[in-house]
Amino acid sequence: MIFEKLQEMLVNQLGIDKDKVTPDADIIKDIGADSLDIVEMLMDVENEWGITVDDDAVKDLHTIGDIVKYIENNKK
Repeated sequence: MIFEKLQEMLVNQLGIDKDKVTPDADIIKDIGADSLDIVEMLMDVENEWGITVDDDAVKDLHTIGDIVKYIENNKK
């Protein structure tokens, strides 16, 4: 459920093909997100799941799967 919602959010935000957004996809290399895209995505994640993504955690979020795990571990 989290993955599917995140996938939908990224497809809408970045205008990319749904098939590109996989759990193993690298946010920058595979999806083509730049720093502004990442900030917007993280703001959307925070709003959608009611969490705060700490600056220290951001450096460890490289793949879509990393973001899903972070949400699962931190959502309320």
